[in-house]
Amino acid sequence: MIHSLGKKFACRITRLPFATSSRNRRLGGRVNHKSESRLEMSKKQTATKMMPGAEVILKVMEAEGVEVIFGYPGGAVLPIYDALFKNNSIRHILVRHEQAAVHAAEGYARSTGRVGVVLVTSGPGATNAVTGLTDALMDSVPIICLTGQVPSHLIGTDAFQEADTSGITRPCTKYNYLVKKSVQLQANIEEAFHVARSGRPGPVVLDLPKDIQLLDAPFIETNGKEKAEHRYQPITKPDPAAIKEVVKMMKQAKKPVIYGGGGLINSGPHASEALRKLVSKTGWPTTLTLMGLGAVDADDRHFLGMLGMHGTYQANLAMHNCDLMLNFGARFDDRVTGRLSDFAPFSKKVHADIDPSSINKVVNVDLGIIGDVGEILNSLLEEMDAQSFRRDEKAMSRWWEQIESWRARDCLAFEETGTIIKPQKSIQRLYEITKGTDIYVTTEVGQHQMWAAQYFGFHQPNRWMTSGGLGTMGYGLPAAVGVQIAHPEATVIDISGEASFLMNMQELSTISQYNLPLKIFILNNEWMGMVRQWQELNHGKRYSESYSASLPDFVKLAETFGMLGLRASSADELDNVIAEMLATDGPVIADIRVEKEENCFPMIPSGAAHHEMLLGPEDKASKAVSEEGKVLV
Repeated sequence: MIHSLGKKFACRITRLPFATSSRNRRLGGRVNHKSESRLEMSKKQTATKMMPGAEVILKVMEAEGVEVIFGYPGGAVLPIYDALFKNNSIRHILVRHEQAAVHAAEGYARSTGRVGVVLVTSGPGATNAVTGLTDALMDSVPIICLTGQVPSHLIGTDAFQEADTSGITRPCTKYNYLVKKSVQLQANIEEAFHVARSGRPGPVVLDLPKDIQLLDAPFIETNGKEKAEHRYQPITKPDPAAIKEVVKMMKQAKKPVIYGGGGLINSGPHASEALRKLVSKTGWPTTLTLMGLGAVDADDRHFLGMLGMHGTYQANLAMHNCDLMLNFGARFDDRVTGRLSDFAPFSKKVHADIDPSSINKVVNVDLGIIGDVGEILNSLLEEMDAQSFRRDEKAMSRWWEQIESWRARDCLAFEETGTIIKPQKSIQRLYEITKGTDIYVTTEVGQHQMWAAQYFGFHQPNRWMTSGGLGTMGYGLPAAVGVQIAHPEATVIDISGEASFLMNMQELSTISQYNLPLKIFILNNEWMGMVRQWQELNHGKRYSESYSASLPDFVKLAETFGMLGLRASSADELDNVIAEMLATDGPVIADIRVEKEENCFPMIPSGAAHHEMLLGPEDKASKAVSEEGKVLV
């Protein structure tokens, strides 16, 4: 077995007796020196059964609770597909591209909290999955990707459809394996699931030579949890001393802010519940990153909206002027911090994260706490009671008065004129019409993504699926497939731009085959909108190759796949189109013809500090975008 680590994480590592290791030298944590004999003695085994490797793979999948696999067949994985043909427990969803398989598994995982599973063939099948794997790594999504490989004796000979999958995926996975011996198969898969879902979640690749799939391998009818967890033991419980110190800092704060990220969603619903208790207990202003939306109810009066490049004025100004920042599960992304030298210059900073490599990676903090963010929040609430925490009512009154003055700027206001549909209005009306129902939303990447984050309110975690770290155009449609498979009775909407939609539009065939009632809501401005916006603001309005020429007729496109196609070309048609889309039982493509050259505001200009915001087209940056700033776009 060859395995590698694409990320640092806190853990204890021990080499198993059957493993050959190429452990990443950056791996942080403690080494577990327990003898392997003690582990072997602790195993409670029942009878060992011999069966083809492909059947062992599915047996372990069943034991791990896998119900759905997203995949695309090819020669190097036909033994697994043959085993699936005879399996009545696991459902297979046939996508039309391997990248889409990973995005679908991401949507499934992020909307359920479970591990998403992908099955692709060798060579181009595996390389097509790389974008999805990188997306999952950046956004910490637990994925198991099974890749076929040429027979063991042909590895390294440039055989047909051979690729160095373990080498290619090393930088874009949390861990990967090349299974070389049948006796390792069960243990490798069990450990892969543990690694994918534990600590900071992420994608794990299992590269499976075809002979390993065909040869008999042992399967032990036992709970392999102890063995799977033996080598990787991430730190989840926070240091009590650190928790005590945080509460002391909180008691001294006059202008605090709570800043939450995607780690809250990854930790599970208990983390969002604990955060809401903290917000209620403290009464402190709270902001969330793009990946954290839903962790706090959008209607909570303490919620300032999203922060960052296209965040709200009040959120970014509160971050800049605070004297204590509590970061829970966010990674100080460059889209949040702006110019680092001016980021929250008056504050003490606390950073709570499951990944120790994130602490002081971008922003130096006064206190770092390693652990599961849900565990940290619960420990913090208990310690607040132990220390008799009381908020400073007088100081908080002054702080909220300042924040409300920023909120009064109404930074998300937009001007409506004539019959043209404003993109902001289309999202606003979609939210207002669906409010009160449990909606799952995916997006592609670009202006429509930011407008969705600004104008669609989320009231629960796991309802918002978007590509944050990698910014993958083409993510939303296949992700929506995964969400809909996971929640067959729910309303799932892919908010899209016409350019991003074209990236993975082949998945309309998947939607049609399984009659998935997805709603595809395309904001069609006939541009690569965010690219055009940057070209306008940073490159002298030289619109080089950003116009979407030769677009399909989306209504007719829908009809070719047996779907309903709708179009809104003027403001007075918008509500009726939304209503008909939502009332339709089957899949729908809604082509919303919006203002073509609307820009997305508020906006932190490239290279500016996070408080130097443009609130609308009439605002001018305090100084021209520098060459350094252009690099940062």
